[in-house]
Amino acid sequence: MKTSRRHMIFNLIIILVPWVSLLFIGKRHFKRFFASSFIIATLETISHIYGHMRGWWEFYDKPRSFIKDELPFDIGPYIPIAVWLHKFSYGNFKKFVLLNALANAAFSFLFMPFLKKIKIIKLKRLNYVQFFFYIHYKAYLLYGVQHLIERNRDKRNAY
Repeated sequence: MKTSRRHMIFNLIIILVPWVSLLFIGKRHFKRFFASSFIIATLETISHIYGHMRGWWEFYDKPRSFIKDELPFDIGPYIPIAVWLHKFSYGNFKKFVLLNALANAAFSFLFMPFLKKIKIIKLKRLNYVQFFFYIHYKAYLLYGVQHLIERNRDKRNAY
C-alpha cells in the first residue's frame, strides 16, 4: 500500500513551513543555534527509532515506515523550532524552559489529538502526559549543549 495523499501533504507541510520560517530569523541567529539544534534533532531521531520499535505510537497509513512516518517530524519542525526558541530565550534559562514547556504542551495536548482526528498518528503505548515528558526532557539537553558550544566559543575568542 502507498502513503495516503493526506499523509503526503501533511509531511510536506511539516517539513517546508518550519524551514521557510527560518528565512526570517537572520543569518547570525541561525549560525549560532543550528549546531545544538542539529545535535538534539539527531538524538530525537534516535529516540523516534526507539519509540517506533516499542510501538509507542501508531500511524494510520500502512505499511509502517520510519522514513514516511517519524522522519518528517525530525527533519521538519524540530531544528527550526529549536533555533527559534533559542533566539527568543537563550541566556534566560527559566524563559527557555517555559517556552519549551508551552511548545511541547501544545504539541502533546493539542496537536497530537488533532493528528489523531485527521488520522495521521495516534498514541498507542503512551498517554499525552507521558508523551509530553518524552519530548520535553530534551529541552534541558538542548540548552546544555548550546551552553557548552557558547563556552567553547568564548574560550576560543579569549585567546
